Amino acid sequence: MKIQERISAFVELGKFLKQFSEEETQIAKHELNTRYFEEFKELLYRVSIENLWFTPNHVRSSIIGICQFLNKENLNQWLEKYKVSKNNTNKSVAVIMAGNIPMVGFHDMLSVLISGHTFIGKLSTKDNQLLDFIPKLLISLNPEFEKLINFQSGQLNGESSFDAIIATGSNNSARYFDAYFSKYPNIIRRNRNSIAVISGSETEEEIKALGNDIFLYFGLGCRNVSKLYIPKGYDITNLFKLWEDYKHIIDNSKYANNYDYQRSLLLMNKIQHYDNGFLLLQENKEVASPVGVVYFEYYSELHDIERKLKLDSELIQCVVASDLDNTIPFGKAQEPQLWDYADNVDTMQFLTNL
Repeated sequence: MKIQERISAFVELGKFLKQFSEEETQIAKHELNTRYFEEFKELLYRVSIENLWFTPNHVRSSIIGICQFLNKENLNQWLEKYKVSKNNTNKSVAVIMAGNIPMVGFHDMLSVLISGHTFIGKLSTKDNQLLDFIPKLLISLNPEFEKLINFQSGQLNGESSFDAIIATGSNNSARYFDAYFSKYPNIIRRNRNSIAVISGSETEEEIKALGNDIFLYFGLGCRNVSKLYIPKGYDITNLFKLWEDYKHIIDNSKYANNYDYQRSLLLMNKIQHYDNGFLLLQENKEVASPVGVVYFEYYSELHDIERKLKLDSELIQCVVASDLDNTIPFGKAQEPQLWDYADNVDTMQFLTNL
């Protein structure tokens, strides 16, 4: 399969998925619709019933993010800096996927296939239907994909047959990955979280937008903000006033159970915190916070935070701020571009150098 054929197939995939990016599906003229429109629509409903973390709104948000990837201009801009094989290679790449948010492993699947390699996927049990459906669409668009996509139901280990591996998991699972896959070229991803730095000069709209960075996907994604750095003297209750639009999050039973549990722990242990009925703010030096909780830490000078962020860089996925260089604007943490790589490891460079 030629590189332009790969690109064209993914562009068409994006057009098909875009129909499902609104609350009311927008039916367009597409070659996949006759066979797959109703089936995919039913699948989106079913996964939201079977996994309560995957709400219809969050599944749509994931689809929107994928659709932003899949246009010809973005794909060509992304690929122009790499020496991508014009034809299929003889390399196979295994990908162990996370399942914390809907279709979180799509970028890895796209990267492997657009590189011309064979994709061997191991899905998370928490997200084992949406990404499993994507190959059906790609194969219908170009039958050559059937030879290039393979999902494994069994466990991948050091004796499996592939040329390289990308594995995403917890810090504990990463130790397992390191032990089993050290002989292969690899990318092993560990726990990371995102932080936001508030300077005090933000507009109300920026602070409202920060709520999206915190609450989207219930805070389960590595790009979700789990820690705030706040200037001394800042009125922290102002945050709660501007995040009222997100109070519906407590209607989700899984989120509510986590919030109630964390609230009980704080109360029983007499730990000072702020509570608005759907989010707990706790002063804590750690970066990763539990679901339902966001940690915060006061600072005196912004340059102190810059030094601290460099020291904690291995723990941080991205930084949301308006007054620091090389940061993400408020509200944009969950809108990565194709070239915004997890853990700041260039996946495409890795794949094209195999």
